[in-house]
Amino acid sequence: MTDPHKPLEDPHDAVVAAVVTIEEPIPAGQDSLWRNAWRYLRRSPLFIIGALIMVVMTAMAIVPQLFARGIDPRDCDLSRSRLQPSAAHWFGTDIQGCDYYANVVFGARTSLAIGLITVIGVLIVGVLIGGLAGYFGTWIDTILARFTDIFFGIPLLLGALVLLTVASSRSVWTVSLALTVFGWMTAMRLVRSSVISIKGNDYVLAAQALGASTTRVLTRHILPNALGPVLVWATISVGTFIAAEATLTYLGIGLQAPEISWGLQINSGQNLLSTSPYLVFFPAVFLSVTVLGFMMVGDALQDALDPKRR
Repeated sequence: MTDPHKPLEDPHDAVVAAVVTIEEPIPAGQDSLWRNAWRYLRRSPLFIIGALIMVVMTAMAIVPQLFARGIDPRDCDLSRSRLQPSAAHWFGTDIQGCDYYANVVFGARTSLAIGLITVIGVLIVGVLIGGLAGYFGTWIDTILARFTDIFFGIPLLLGALVLLTVASSRSVWTVSLALTVFGWMTAMRLVRSSVISIKGNDYVLAAQALGASTTRVLTRHILPNALGPVLVWATISVGTFIAAEATLTYLGIGLQAPEISWGLQINSGQNLLSTSPYLVFFPAVFLSVTVLGFMMVGDALQDALDPKRR
């Protein structure tokens, strides 16, 4: 029998209890997902090697003085121009007589900065447009999808090249902006597809039934669960954008002196390749190893988060 002295249950409280019941397993499931992924990554040689490369290159970018033996990369002397690698100058000297090892070490800062800034910009644009397109659907999705297709028709390097050609100056921020403008479309599509698959889940519908705002539903319930594939892609793309900057600079459309970057060093050394191949070899090796490190970590993350593996 119902106790006549017991107050009737508030219907709103019942809905809240239902929502709690629905939502409680979600964080636990996400926690389990990432815990299982970390357990896999700790045993993955691909991830360990890639992470070590990333740590070393990031440290080199943040504190290059620790790696450059206290040598100023701009301390140049024409009397020692193009000296071969030796104990005094590990990577030799460039055409202006600057210690090339110090220059290559300091080049990590600029190249990594462009890769990271571009990925952050790409994620902001891609997550915003993809989240709105996937959540609202209908004509909003159609317009945003067609808008994305316009940019998809322009290759990354070609679009950035055209944009940088008309720029008054070409700095780290200018190159990063050009790569962001023509590099966000894949992130948008990944977010859009993830949002479409998630927005029909019970915990999202329950939040909407409680009157949660669109912003809250997107930021609290949908996007945190939709970012897994995008983060994997972003890790790989850091290396891609670093390589894209080097390519643009090699073509003479990227960074300009007095910036120090691997792309500029390769561009400067290409005309001396037959007599001083080390001017291209050393920055090219550092560039390739850095790109490889980010891609190895991205591939390992993709394997760790793959549902088929579980």
